[in-house]
Amino acid sequence: MTLQTLLTLLPLCSGASPAPAPVMNDIRIRFTREVCDEAIDGRLLVLLTKNGETEPRFQVSGNVRSAQVFGFDVTGMAPEVKEVLKTPPDGLPTREGFFGFPLQTPAEIPPGDYHVQAVLHRYETFDVAHGHTLKLPMDRGEGQRWNRAPGNLYSLPRRYTIGAGALTVELLMDQVIPPIEEPEDTEYVKHIKIQSKLLSDFWGRPMFLGAHVLLPRGFDEHPEARYPLCVFHGHFPADFGGFRPEPPDPDLEPEYSERFQLEGYNRIQQQEAHDFYQRWVSDDLPRFLIVEIQHPNPFYDDSYAVNSANLGPYGDAITHELIPAIEEQFRGIGEGWARFLYGGSTGGWEALAAQVFYPDEYNGCFAACPDPIDFRAYCLVNLYEDKNAYWEEGPFARLLRPGHRNWLGQVDSTLRDMNYMELALGSKGRSGDQFDIWQAVYSPVGDDGYPRPIWDKRTGVIDSEVADYWRENYDLRHIMQRDWKTLGPKLRGKLHLYCGDMDNYYLNNAVYLTEAFLKRTEEPFYDGEVEYGDRAEHCWNGDQENPNAISRLRYNTMYIPKILQRIESSAPKDADLTSWRY
Repeated sequence: MTLQTLLTLLPLCSGASPAPAPVMNDIRIRFTREVCDEAIDGRLLVLLTKNGETEPRFQVSGNVRSAQVFGFDVTGMAPEVKEVLKTPPDGLPTREGFFGFPLQTPAEIPPGDYHVQAVLHRYETFDVAHGHTLKLPMDRGEGQRWNRAPGNLYSLPRRYTIGAGALTVELLMDQVIPPIEEPEDTEYVKHIKIQSKLLSDFWGRPMFLGAHVLLPRGFDEHPEARYPLCVFHGHFPADFGGFRPEPPDPDLEPEYSERFQLEGYNRIQQQEAHDFYQRWVSDDLPRFLIVEIQHPNPFYDDSYAVNSANLGPYGDAITHELIPAIEEQFRGIGEGWARFLYGGSTGGWEALAAQVFYPDEYNGCFAACPDPIDFRAYCLVNLYEDKNAYWEEGPFARLLRPGHRNWLGQVDSTLRDMNYMELALGSKGRSGDQFDIWQAVYSPVGDDGYPRPIWDKRTGVIDSEVADYWRENYDLRHIMQRDWKTLGPKLRGKLHLYCGDMDNYYLNNAVYLTEAFLKRTEEPFYDGEVEYGDRAEHCWNGDQENPNAISRLRYNTMYIPKILQRIESSAPKDADLTSWRY
């Protein structure tokens, strides 16, 4: 036996054993009076990461690379009073609304060194017109992002070694996320905000809608001009995106895009934004108004631009309050033949939905990679036939449904993972994330006043009564097919759908089903277009010449020429086709 082997075995032979490393079974969290001197309702989150390059609050996602998050509800959490999360050795912590993702309980955390952080996502009280009092997070200018919401409290990350012994984790929330400044007007981009009577009446407090308006060249020099209006739907925009009068910053540190496998993608984005500016002020494009609207609400960064039992009459408020206000202030034509809709993802669904629900108010929609427009393909779930959203079930086996893939079909998240992340971030549909907002928009109000779940968030079991409600009120393909006799003549020539056939969220499946219906339409034939991008991922918008990394940055220049053609072929005889053609 060598000396090295003997020294290796010596601790075992002598009966010595290493001291047990601690385990995190008691988490104590408080905040100071300096950051808040009143009691708070909300969602208390505890976050852990191995990677300390960024704060844990910025590393939460619904895939295998997610940070660990534990969440539970708090009511009247007072300053300097500790909230304690205890982990019993044989079960889950007994806190209201508790859930963890990816691991469900702190007892499951593997031994090791971790960066630990706490965040308190604040809720406010709403007396809603449907008769219920709800606790919800009001948007504060950040677009419903709990990790960036002004007024939320958080602790600086602390490092802990977690193992087999007892360990108490102490987290002091002595930081507060600061307010967000409003964007400033420029020569071409203006901002408007109105108080909506419809939404204020529903929510029982003042509620606002806003928009960023891109003005055409020569707006001030041509006071006689009245302009067509393009509504570019999408997620919450901090300002008008993709428009940059300044040349790209030569000193900008290049950043790598993992999704597109491109070095310096941030530089590409700046160049594309500057190229759009140059086209916008040239003679190439017609003189339109383009608006990006802000309609955040207590459930999400936008409302999906339709009326909803849980969110209120956002469709009416946008179409009948906000759009007319924009047209009045910025000299829009103000007639349905001169209004158009486009967008991708959420914006794609909104563009199609607004066209379907307000067929006379808009003259065409260009919907790219839309969120599910046929609930027989709600991602990979058939809400009308499947019994469980999470599992594909056979006679002897079952398989978790994928939730997210890349262009090669490689899966990094399941549908259950994505929903479990949301359940950790918020109970009762309050995560501010994707499946919860679909549920909030499409569902009836539940007995507790919160959206009635489409499926049990823990088990995936689908509620068929809720699915029936979704079909009759928000399944866009079903509604068009059901009402085509009266709706078809108003939609003829207005429907344009685009989707990559490797959409990351499997959204192309619903487009296939919708296309099959549209191709069978008669009296009238729909007379629009449906196109697919070969191996294209999410956000593909109909550009067959450029890769998705580029085409996703060119929504405006993709659709403006198509809109001009639509105007020229469909405008009424007395329409103003000249004042804006300078």
